[in-house]
Amino acid sequence: MFQVNENYLKLPGSYLFATIARKSREYSQAHPDRRLISLGIGDVTQPLAPAIIQAMHEAVDEMGRAETFHGYAPELGYEFLRNVIAKQDYADRGCQVEPDEIFISDGAKGDCGNIQEIFAEDSRVAVCDPVYPVYVDSNVMAGRTGDYDAKTGTWSRVIYMPCTAENGFVPQLPEETPDLIYLCVPNNPTGTALNREQLKVWVDYANKAGAVILYDAAYEAYISDADVPHSIYEIEGARTCAIEFRSFSKNAGFTGVRLGFTVVPKDLMCGDVHVRDLWARRHGTKFNGAPYIIQKAAMAVYSEEGKAQLKEQVAYYMRNAKLIYDGMKAAGYEVYGGVNAPYIWVKVPEGMTSWDFFDYLLENANVIGTPGSGFGPSGEGYFRLTAFGSYENTVEAMKRIQALSK
Repeated sequence: MFQVNENYLKLPGSYLFATIARKSREYSQAHPDRRLISLGIGDVTQPLAPAIIQAMHEAVDEMGRAETFHGYAPELGYEFLRNVIAKQDYADRGCQVEPDEIFISDGAKGDCGNIQEIFAEDSRVAVCDPVYPVYVDSNVMAGRTGDYDAKTGTWSRVIYMPCTAENGFVPQLPEETPDLIYLCVPNNPTGTALNREQLKVWVDYANKAGAVILYDAAYEAYISDADVPHSIYEIEGARTCAIEFRSFSKNAGFTGVRLGFTVVPKDLMCGDVHVRDLWARRHGTKFNGAPYIIQKAAMAVYSEEGKAQLKEQVAYYMRNAKLIYDGMKAAGYEVYGGVNAPYIWVKVPEGMTSWDFFDYLLENANVIGTPGSGFGPSGEGYFRLTAFGSYENTVEAMKRIQALSK
């Protein structure tokens, strides 16, 4: 008789955002006269920029002609896209990244979850706490995390690096030595970013410890502070210890069309093995690339017209972020984030859990957010609100929440 992978059975409950969707759906069904406003799931709401739409139309037309038709994409992704990424995202920022170190995929979420497959089964994993749940969940599925303690919300073999108000939500170097270190900068959910000096500490630590930094830079387009790097490769020594994930979802609105990429430098070695070659083999065997139409559309992201349009979209969401930050403060809450990231991290009222606060906002303001406990044990007592809604809905949500405090 067939057997299932029992590691999947260790996962507690359902996925965080599936639970939010279910609770919201049930509330709407019970109260069809009430309009819910979602500041919860990190999906964008602005349509694709005109330059991107034009590029997609041109690519569709190409696919309809025999002389310009494209079948399977190259395993690493089309060279035209990898070349422009290498220049504009890296070389123009003083980083050394070659086109054949860039792997185009159907999204950073999949890459963040899949990257662990190329590392040893007994690797120790370190994560910021709180952080994006995919990092831990994917390692649970791989059997790397040990036993789950429902009381503390922790895994026995995961090294947690608490990010709290006391340390400015900046992770401290762990006392135990990890093999894999997940860093999300700017952080989801706290909105915290690391400056050059702080990031250099991690690069030096990883090189000394023989660890790999798995660097999620999905929100780099929202960085406004000059001292916050847009890439870990802006830091000396990062090529020998870091893998970087990028996404077109948050900077260009590709959540519905899916595109991302991962950078694995040739200088990252395990003994005499190039880690890049392992990812190339995995990438080629379990191919998760994006189609020609989407990769061609991504070229518009790097055009002058596209960059101008996307700069406006990022500014739109960051205006929402300031509106939420200021609005929650005016309502009497302790608020963090919202400067280098489209996320606002809110301290929940005394005596409430983060899920209590979810229910409170849902039932009394008809506003949906994300309980902090879903991002790790140190997230309990906090709540994430996102700036990806429409400006009009964001204004209305703040009016409703502020009305509760009067």
